[in-house]
Amino acid sequence: MKPSRDKRRERRPERERPKPAIAVRTAPRPPKAEEPAAGQRVLRRREGALPAERLPVILEVAPNADYALIDSGGGEKLEQYGSYRIVRPEGQAIWQKALPAREWQQADAIFTGDTDEEGMGRWRFPKTPLGETWPMRHDGIDYLGRFTSFRHVGVFPEQASHWDHMAGLIRDAKRPVKVLNLFGYTGLASLVAARAGAEVTHVDASKKAIGWARENQQMARLSDKPIRWIVDDAMKFAEREERRGNGYDIILFDPPAYGRGPKGEVWQLFEDLPALTDICRAILTPKPLAVVLTAYSIRASFFSIHALMRDTFAGMGGTVESGELVIREKAAGRALSTSLFSRWIAA
Repeated sequence: MKPSRDKRRERRPERERPKPAIAVRTAPRPPKAEEPAAGQRVLRRREGALPAERLPVILEVAPNADYALIDSGGGEKLEQYGSYRIVRPEGQAIWQKALPAREWQQADAIFTGDTDEEGMGRWRFPKTPLGETWPMRHDGIDYLGRFTSFRHVGVFPEQASHWDHMAGLIRDAKRPVKVLNLFGYTGLASLVAARAGAEVTHVDASKKAIGWARENQQMARLSDKPIRWIVDDAMKFAEREERRGNGYDIILFDPPAYGRGPKGEVWQLFEDLPALTDICRAILTPKPLAVVLTAYSIRASFFSIHALMRDTFAGMGGTVESGELVIREKAAGRALSTSLFSRWIAA
Protein backbone atom coordinates (compact mmCIF):
# COMPACT_ATOMS: atom_id res chain seq x y z
CA MET A 1 0.00 0.00 0.00
CA LYS A 2 1.77 5.43 -5.54
CA PRO A 3 4.29 6.06 -3.11
CA SER A 4 0.87 11.67 1.59
CA ARG A 5 1.80 8.68 -0.62
CA ASP A 6 2.27 11.57 -0.41
CA LYS A 7 2.93 10.43 -3.69
CA ARG A 8 0.57 13.14 -4.37
CA ARG A 9 2.65 14.57 -2.40
CA GLU A 10 6.14 14.06 -3.73
CA ARG A 11 7.78 11.75 -6.18
CA ARG A 12 8.48 8.16 -5.22
CA PRO A 13 12.10 7.55 -5.97
CA GLU A 14 11.46 3.86 -6.47
CA ARG A 15 9.29 4.32 -9.46
CA GLU A 16 10.71 5.84 -12.52
CA ARG A 17 10.74 5.91 -16.22
CA PRO A 18 12.89 7.09 -19.10
CA LYS A 19 12.51 9.66 -21.78
CA PRO A 20 14.22 9.11 -25.17
CA ALA A 21 17.38 11.09 -25.65
CA ILE A 22 17.16 13.81 -28.31
CA ALA A 23 20.15 14.54 -30.54
CA VAL A 24 21.41 18.11 -30.28
CA ARG A 25 22.14 19.99 -33.52
CA THR A 26 24.14 23.16 -33.94
CA ALA A 27 21.18 24.85 -35.61
CA PRO A 28 18.07 22.99 -34.48
CA ARG A 29 15.20 22.87 -36.95
CA PRO A 30 11.65 22.61 -35.59
CA PRO A 31 10.36 19.17 -36.60
CA LYS A 32 7.24 18.91 -38.68
CA ALA A 33 4.17 17.71 -36.83
CA GLU A 34 4.30 14.44 -38.75
CA GLU A 35 7.97 13.86 -37.93
CA PRO A 36 8.26 12.62 -34.33
CA ALA A 37 11.63 12.52 -32.63
CA ALA A 38 13.62 9.33 -33.07
CA GLY A 39 12.27 6.60 -30.83
CA GLN A 40 9.14 8.54 -29.98
CA ARG A 41 5.83 6.70 -30.20
CA VAL A 42 3.46 8.07 -32.83
CA LEU A 43 0.10 8.77 -31.22
CA ARG A 44 -3.06 9.11 -33.25
CA ARG A 45 -6.60 9.52 -32.02
CA ARG A 46 -8.46 6.21 -31.95
CA GLU A 47 -11.46 5.58 -34.12
CA GLY A 48 -14.74 4.38 -32.67
CA ALA A 49 -17.22 5.42 -30.04
CA LEU A 50 -15.90 6.60 -26.70
CA PRO A 51 -16.54 4.27 -23.75
CA ALA A 52 -19.41 5.13 -21.44
CA GLU A 53 -18.41 7.32 -18.50
CA ARG A 54 -19.08 7.60 -14.78
CA LEU A 55 -17.90 10.65 -12.91
CA PRO A 56 -17.15 11.92 -10.47
CA VAL A 57 -16.51 8.67 -8.61
CA ILE A 58 -15.20 9.00 -5.06
CA LEU A 59 -13.59 5.82 -3.74
CA GLU A 60 -13.35 5.98 0.04
CA VAL A 61 -11.35 4.07 2.63
CA ALA A 62 -12.83 4.11 6.13
CA PRO A 63 -10.92 3.56 9.41
CA ASN A 64 -10.39 -0.13 10.17
CA ALA A 65 -8.37 -2.38 12.44
CA ASP A 66 -5.36 -2.32 10.10
CA TYR A 67 -5.24 1.38 9.27
CA ALA A 68 -6.94 4.61 10.32
CA LEU A 69 -6.56 8.29 9.58
CA ILE A 70 -7.06 9.51 13.14
CA ASP A 71 -6.93 13.28 12.61
CA SER A 72 -5.57 15.85 10.18
CA GLY A 73 -5.05 19.58 9.88
CA GLY A 74 -2.42 22.29 9.89
CA GLY A 75 -0.54 20.58 7.07
CA GLU A 76 -0.18 17.27 8.95
CA LYS A 77 -1.94 13.94 9.39
CA LEU A 78 -2.06 11.58 12.34
CA GLU A 79 -2.39 7.93 11.26
CA GLN A 80 -2.58 4.54 12.92
CA TYR A 81 -0.62 1.81 11.10
CA GLY A 82 -1.13 -1.37 13.06
CA SER A 83 0.36 -0.77 16.49
CA TYR A 84 2.09 2.51 15.57
CA ARG A 85 0.72 6.03 15.63
CA ILE A 86 2.52 8.12 12.99
CA VAL A 87 2.63 11.84 12.12
CA ARG A 88 3.50 12.91 8.57
CA PRO A 89 3.18 16.11 6.50
CA GLU A 90 -0.04 16.53 4.50
CA GLY A 91 -0.26 19.59 2.29
CA GLN A 92 -3.94 19.06 1.52
CA ALA A 93 -4.97 19.28 5.19
CA ILE A 94 -5.51 23.05 5.21
CA TRP A 95 -8.16 22.91 7.94
CA GLN A 96 -7.65 22.85 11.72
CA LYS A 97 -6.89 19.74 13.78
CA ALA A 98 -9.90 18.29 15.56
CA LEU A 99 -8.07 16.52 18.41
CA PRO A 100 -6.14 18.22 21.22
CA ALA A 101 -2.35 18.41 21.12
CA ARG A 102 -2.00 15.63 23.72
CA GLU A 103 -3.42 13.12 21.21
CA TRP A 104 -0.83 14.08 18.62
CA GLN A 105 1.90 13.93 21.25
CA GLN A 106 1.22 10.21 21.69
CA ALA A 107 2.80 9.52 18.28
CA ASP A 108 5.37 6.74 18.04
CA ALA A 109 7.04 8.21 14.94
CA ILE A 110 7.14 11.69 13.42
CA PHE A 111 8.53 12.50 9.98
CA THR A 112 10.59 15.66 10.43
CA GLY A 113 12.10 16.12 6.99
CA ASP A 114 15.43 16.77 8.68
CA THR A 115 18.58 14.88 7.72
CA ASP A 116 20.43 12.84 10.28
CA GLU A 117 23.99 11.62 9.81
CA GLU A 118 23.38 8.70 12.13
CA GLY A 119 20.55 6.22 12.16
CA MET A 120 17.66 6.30 9.72
CA GLY A 121 17.32 10.05 9.53
CA ARG A 122 14.26 12.18 8.84
CA TRP A 123 12.16 10.34 11.47
CA ARG A 124 11.92 11.16 15.16
CA PHE A 125 10.75 8.55 17.68
CA PRO A 126 9.44 10.37 20.80
CA LYS A 127 8.88 7.25 22.89
CA THR A 128 11.24 4.43 21.92
CA PRO A 129 13.71 4.17 19.02
CA LEU A 130 12.08 1.96 16.39
CA GLY A 131 13.56 -0.24 13.70
CA GLU A 132 13.08 0.25 9.98
CA THR A 133 10.20 -2.22 9.70
CA TRP A 134 7.21 -3.41 11.69
CA PRO A 135 4.50 -6.03 11.03
CA MET A 136 1.36 -4.82 9.28
CA ARG A 137 -1.72 -6.43 7.77
CA HIS A 138 -4.23 -5.65 5.04
CA ASP A 139 -7.36 -7.77 4.75
CA GLY A 140 -5.56 -10.78 6.18
CA ILE A 141 -2.37 -10.26 4.14
CA ASP A 142 0.68 -9.75 6.35
CA TYR A 143 3.42 -7.39 5.16
CA LEU A 144 6.06 -5.03 6.56
CA GLY A 145 5.54 -1.33 7.16
CA ARG A 146 8.72 0.73 6.63
CA PHE A 147 10.07 4.06 7.79
CA THR A 148 11.66 5.41 4.61
CA SER A 149 13.77 8.54 4.21
CA PHE A 150 11.20 10.02 1.80
CA ARG A 151 8.29 9.90 4.32
CA HIS A 152 6.45 6.91 2.88
CA VAL A 153 5.76 3.85 5.00
CA GLY A 154 5.68 1.13 2.36
CA VAL A 155 1.91 1.10 1.87
CA PHE A 156 -0.73 3.41 0.43
CA PRO A 157 -3.98 2.52 2.19
CA GLU A 158 -6.19 4.61 -0.11
CA GLN A 159 -5.45 2.10 -2.88
CA ALA A 160 -7.49 -0.54 -1.03
CA SER A 161 -10.56 0.45 -3.07
CA HIS A 162 -8.76 -0.48 -6.29
CA TRP A 163 -7.41 -3.70 -4.78
CA ASP A 164 -10.85 -4.87 -3.70
CA HIS A 165 -12.31 -4.10 -7.11
CA MET A 166 -9.48 -5.91 -8.89
CA ALA A 167 -9.78 -8.99 -6.66
CA GLY A 168 -13.50 -9.16 -7.46
CA LEU A 169 -12.82 -9.00 -11.21
CA ILE A 170 -10.27 -11.81 -10.92
CA ARG A 171 -12.55 -14.09 -8.92
CA ASP A 172 -15.59 -13.39 -11.09
CA ALA A 173 -13.72 -14.07 -14.33
CA LYS A 174 -13.80 -17.85 -13.69
CA ARG A 175 -10.73 -18.23 -15.91
CA PRO A 176 -6.98 -17.62 -15.75
CA VAL A 177 -6.23 -13.91 -15.38
CA LYS A 178 -2.90 -12.16 -16.04
CA VAL A 179 -2.19 -8.91 -14.16
CA LEU A 180 0.54 -6.37 -14.92
CA ASN A 181 1.45 -4.02 -12.08
CA LEU A 182 3.63 -1.15 -13.34
CA PHE A 183 5.42 1.09 -10.82
CA GLY A 184 4.49 -1.67 -8.36
CA TYR A 185 6.46 -0.38 -5.33
CA THR A 186 6.33 -2.75 -2.32
CA GLY A 187 3.82 -5.12 -3.85
CA LEU A 188 0.55 -5.04 -1.92
CA ALA A 189 -1.52 -4.82 -5.12
CA SER A 190 0.43 -7.73 -6.58
CA LEU A 191 -0.14 -9.83 -3.46
CA VAL A 192 -3.88 -9.08 -3.48
CA ALA A 193 -4.09 -10.09 -7.16
CA ALA A 194 -2.08 -13.27 -6.64
CA ARG A 195 -4.17 -14.31 -3.63
CA ALA A 196 -7.31 -13.84 -5.73
CA GLY A 197 -5.92 -16.31 -8.27
CA ALA A 198 -4.13 -14.19 -10.89
CA GLU A 199 -0.74 -14.66 -12.49
CA VAL A 200 1.09 -11.40 -11.74
CA THR A 201 3.96 -9.47 -13.33
CA HIS A 202 5.25 -6.76 -10.98
CA VAL A 203 7.57 -4.07 -12.40
CA ASP A 204 9.44 -1.34 -10.54
CA ALA A 205 12.57 0.65 -11.39
CA SER A 206 13.95 0.32 -7.86
CA LYS A 207 15.90 -2.79 -6.94
CA LYS A 208 15.36 -1.93 -3.29
CA ALA A 209 11.57 -1.74 -3.74
CA ILE A 210 11.57 -5.12 -5.49
CA GLY A 211 13.54 -6.53 -2.56
CA TRP A 212 10.93 -5.17 -0.16
CA ALA A 213 8.15 -6.65 -2.30
CA ARG A 214 9.77 -10.09 -2.17
CA GLU A 215 10.01 -9.79 1.60
CA ASN A 216 6.33 -8.96 1.72
CA GLN A 217 5.49 -12.02 -0.37
CA GLN A 218 7.27 -14.22 2.18
CA MET A 219 5.69 -12.32 5.08
CA ALA A 220 2.26 -12.90 3.52
CA ARG A 221 2.95 -16.63 3.10
CA LEU A 222 2.21 -16.32 -0.61
CA SER A 223 5.56 -17.56 -1.91
CA ASP A 224 3.80 -20.31 -3.85
CA LYS A 225 1.80 -17.79 -5.88
CA PRO A 226 2.91 -16.96 -9.46
CA ILE A 227 4.46 -13.47 -9.23
CA ARG A 228 7.31 -12.29 -11.46
CA TRP A 229 9.33 -9.53 -9.76
CA ILE A 230 11.08 -7.40 -12.39
CA VAL A 231 13.49 -4.48 -11.92
CA ASP A 232 12.98 -2.37 -15.03
CA ASP A 233 11.77 0.91 -16.39
CA ALA A 234 7.99 0.70 -16.77
CA MET A 235 7.87 2.24 -20.25
CA LYS A 236 10.68 0.12 -21.63
CA PHE A 237 9.18 -3.05 -20.20
CA ALA A 238 5.74 -2.28 -21.65
CA GLU A 239 7.28 -1.51 -25.06
CA ARG A 240 9.09 -4.85 -25.07
CA GLU A 241 5.91 -6.67 -24.09
CA GLU A 242 4.16 -5.07 -27.07
CA ARG A 243 6.94 -6.20 -29.43
CA ARG A 244 6.82 -9.70 -27.97
CA GLY A 245 3.06 -9.87 -28.37
CA ASN A 246 2.40 -10.52 -24.68
CA GLY A 247 -0.96 -9.53 -23.21
CA TYR A 248 -2.59 -8.88 -19.84
CA ASP A 249 -6.19 -8.92 -18.65
CA ILE A 250 -5.72 -6.26 -15.98
CA ILE A 251 -3.11 -3.49 -15.96
CA LEU A 252 -2.40 -1.24 -12.99
CA PHE A 253 -0.12 1.75 -13.42
CA ASP A 254 0.66 4.26 -10.74
CA PRO A 255 3.33 6.61 -12.14
CA PRO A 256 5.04 9.45 -10.26
CA ALA A 257 4.87 13.03 -11.45
CA TYR A 258 8.60 12.86 -12.06
CA GLY A 259 11.17 10.13 -11.74
CA ARG A 260 14.29 8.42 -12.99
CA GLY A 261 14.66 4.86 -14.20
CA PRO A 262 17.38 2.36 -13.24
CA LYS A 263 19.66 3.68 -16.02
CA GLY A 264 18.93 7.36 -15.42
CA GLU A 265 15.97 7.54 -17.78
CA VAL A 266 13.68 10.50 -17.10
CA TRP A 267 9.93 10.23 -16.61
CA GLN A 268 7.72 13.33 -16.89
CA LEU A 269 4.07 12.54 -16.23
CA PHE A 270 2.38 14.94 -18.66
CA GLU A 271 4.91 14.24 -21.41
CA ASP A 272 5.07 10.45 -21.12
CA LEU A 273 1.68 9.38 -19.78
CA PRO A 274 -0.19 9.46 -23.13
CA ALA A 275 2.32 7.08 -24.73
CA LEU A 276 2.32 4.67 -21.79
CA THR A 277 -1.48 4.66 -21.70
CA ASP A 278 -1.52 3.86 -25.42
CA ILE A 279 0.90 0.97 -24.89
CA CYS A 280 -1.25 -0.37 -22.07
CA ARG A 281 -4.15 -0.64 -24.50
CA ALA A 282 -1.89 -2.38 -27.02
CA ILE A 283 -0.83 -5.10 -24.56
CA LEU A 284 -4.30 -6.07 -23.40
CA THR A 285 -5.58 -9.57 -24.14
CA PRO A 286 -8.50 -10.06 -26.55
CA LYS A 287 -10.86 -10.29 -23.56
CA PRO A 288 -9.47 -7.74 -21.09
CA LEU A 289 -11.01 -6.83 -17.75
CA ALA A 290 -9.67 -3.43 -16.68
CA VAL A 291 -6.93 -0.81 -16.80
CA VAL A 292 -6.43 1.32 -13.68
CA LEU A 293 -4.46 4.58 -13.63
CA THR A 294 -3.68 6.51 -10.45
CA ALA A 295 -1.97 9.91 -10.47
CA TYR A 296 -0.34 11.63 -7.52
CA SER A 297 1.64 14.84 -7.05
CA ILE A 298 0.05 16.72 -9.92
CA ARG A 299 -1.84 19.99 -10.16
CA ALA A 300 -4.65 18.88 -12.42
CA SER A 301 -8.26 17.82 -12.47
CA PHE A 302 -9.24 14.19 -12.81
CA PHE A 303 -11.03 15.32 -15.98
CA SER A 304 -7.58 15.44 -17.65
CA ILE A 305 -6.80 11.77 -17.17
CA HIS A 306 -10.47 10.88 -17.67
CA ALA A 307 -10.40 12.36 -21.19
CA LEU A 308 -7.08 10.63 -21.92
CA MET A 309 -8.43 7.24 -20.88
CA ARG A 310 -11.68 7.60 -22.85
CA ASP A 311 -9.81 8.64 -25.98
CA THR A 312 -7.28 5.82 -25.60
CA PHE A 313 -9.96 3.15 -25.18
CA ALA A 314 -12.27 4.45 -27.93
CA GLY A 315 -13.85 1.61 -29.86
CA MET A 316 -13.44 -0.91 -27.05
CA GLY A 317 -16.76 -0.35 -25.31
CA GLY A 318 -16.87 -0.64 -21.55
CA THR A 319 -16.88 2.28 -19.12
CA VAL A 320 -14.31 4.79 -17.93
CA GLU A 321 -14.92 5.97 -14.39
CA SER A 322 -12.79 8.68 -12.84
CA GLY A 323 -12.55 10.70 -9.68
CA GLU A 324 -10.54 10.75 -6.47
CA LEU A 325 -9.30 8.35 -3.83
CA VAL A 326 -10.10 9.63 -0.34
CA ILE A 327 -9.55 8.50 3.24
CA ARG A 328 -12.26 9.17 5.79
CA GLU A 329 -10.91 10.73 8.97
CA LYS A 330 -11.81 9.21 12.33
CA ALA A 331 -11.79 12.33 14.54
CA ALA A 332 -14.15 14.66 12.66
CA GLY A 333 -15.32 12.58 9.71
CA ARG A 334 -13.61 14.76 7.11
CA ALA A 335 -12.45 13.24 3.82
CA LEU A 336 -8.79 13.64 2.88
CA SER A 337 -8.18 13.42 -0.87
CA THR A 338 -5.01 11.54 -1.73
CA SER A 339 -4.94 11.16 -5.52
CA LEU A 340 -6.76 11.24 -8.83
CA PHE A 341 -7.68 8.07 -10.68
CA SER A 342 -9.26 6.86 -13.89
CA ARG A 343 -10.05 3.26 -14.75
CA TRP A 344 -11.42 1.58 -17.85
CA ILE A 345 -13.63 -1.43 -17.11
CA ALA A 346 -14.53 -3.78 -19.94
CA ALA A 347 -17.93 -4.82 -18.62
